[in-house]
Amino acid sequence: MSPTNDARGASPTFADVNRDVVRTLEPPGNLYFAWMCVVALILAAGILAWTGQIWWGMGMAGKRTPQMWAMYITSFVFWIGIGHAGTLISAILYLFRARWRTPIYRAAEAMTIFAVLTAGLFPLIHAGRMWFAYFLLPYPNQRYLWPNFRSPLVWDVFAISTYLSISTVFFIVGLVPDIAALRDASIGWRRRIYAMLALGWEGADSQWRHYRRAYGLLAALATPLVLSVHSVVSWDFAMALVPGWHSTLFAPFFVDGAIFSGFAMVLILLLPMRHFFGLHAYIEDRHLDAMGKLILVTGLILTYFYICEIFTSIYSGDDIEKASLFWKVTKSYAWALWLMYFCNCVAPLILFWKKARTSPTILYVVSILVLIGMWFERFNIIVPSLGHDFYPYTWGIYYPSPTDTMVVIGSFAWFFILFLGFIKVMPSLSIVEVKETLPPPLRDPRHAGHH
Repeated sequence: MSPTNDARGASPTFADVNRDVVRTLEPPGNLYFAWMCVVALILAAGILAWTGQIWWGMGMAGKRTPQMWAMYITSFVFWIGIGHAGTLISAILYLFRARWRTPIYRAAEAMTIFAVLTAGLFPLIHAGRMWFAYFLLPYPNQRYLWPNFRSPLVWDVFAISTYLSISTVFFIVGLVPDIAALRDASIGWRRRIYAMLALGWEGADSQWRHYRRAYGLLAALATPLVLSVHSVVSWDFAMALVPGWHSTLFAPFFVDGAIFSGFAMVLILLLPMRHFFGLHAYIEDRHLDAMGKLILVTGLILTYFYICEIFTSIYSGDDIEKASLFWKVTKSYAWALWLMYFCNCVAPLILFWKKARTSPTILYVVSILVLIGMWFERFNIIVPSLGHDFYPYTWGIYYPSPTDTMVVIGSFAWFFILFLGFIKVMPSLSIVEVKETLPPPLRDPRHAGHH
């Protein structure tokens, strides 16, 4: 089936779905290897920078009083946010029976797991001596190293490990029928591996009933996690008394921002996949339109939160809050704040235009701007607030060093290398759920005209 067989042409058949998805797993070409090499080189540079930081110490990363939290924690919050859209698309939209999620949710779920795995690296990197990171885990020991349960950093450990566990189980359960389809289409050692991973799936009625029940249950479990995990991450800041942080607004503000950036990343991964694998018949314009609308809505809500943040700082009558806001808007980091406002508030407004929501080029550019804006949003929360708090003698300016810059860029390479590997070993499109949206096959060809 050619890529031109889109929504205007005939609907793909069940056999087409199997064939087209299996085709994405064929041995990769030169272009794929070229991308893999570029990403691997960037990742190697990031690992080298991290190794240097371990050898020479945290000073390599430019960490100085007062900004002991800077680009690493910025990136940690950013990656946790990216991981939210996958669970939103797969769990919440599944429970609401939104049919447009079917061709995109598999890639989004994989993105969730890889983003959380990337985020998990940053507390280790930021700890410096990451071999002592197990001190964070609350387990009985003879050294009386019980973590402080009132610290939001301990809550993070629970929230993120729970989120990763549920998301991974949900992802694996959803893969089982598709792996069985790959098993039936493969030969040799690949068939043996897929047969092992398919867990004896034969597509029997009893298996389908158990599968549906388990999938629905996991979707219901994952849904509150979408809201809770990023709320817990936001309390890392909101529980502190730093000007600009101590706010009840942070939980919904962070959750909305996470969904906003997560959908942008889904588009950045899906659009090239759709183009290079010729999946236009499955990832149609209406799917892009729906995702464009969600980015627009979450962007408008985020703009509202920004206005609330400014209003509450001014209206509070707290001189230190007002001074902190004035400093952010006009002084050393003003460029980062205005870049954030442009990328998150102005750029998505083009999506009011229907043609923009179905144009892959415009969606791709807007998604990149959104990710830039959301990274700088986390930067603007952390760095200027710590650099300009209550006492003038503690004020300071943070300058990124080559080490932490390279580690942050390397984290993107780590994420993309995981995703590039995934799309060549597992179906990046759900065979089972895409078939559910197609008209059922007819035995008598004379009736085909009725559909």
